[in-house]
Amino acid sequence: MSNDRRPPIIDMTPEGEFRDAPKGAGRVGATWLDRALMRVGGLGALVAVGAGGLVLAGLALAFITILLPVVLIAAAVAAGSLYWRARRAAKNGQPFVMMYRR
Repeated sequence: MSNDRRPPIIDMTPEGEFRDAPKGAGRVGATWLDRALMRVGGLGALVAVGAGGLVLAGLALAFITILLPVVLIAAAVAAGSLYWRARRAAKNGQPFVMMYRR
């Protein structure tokens, strides 16, 4: 097996930093179609990220709209319970005090 390829030339400064690559070194063989597809692919990725964000926002909105009636019903039950206990305490002539018991 013969090795006809030359090793890559690494162009470095005496301080150990890389020099800038020659113009067009990374685009060898890139045609107009390759460049156009690269731009279209980048635009497609941007659209996909934006659509994913909209999907997450829609799911959050759906979750909130499902939970809102549950929260309102729970608040109404709690308010009704507190109102009933306060009314019953006032009827018996006792102050309505809520105490935390363990």
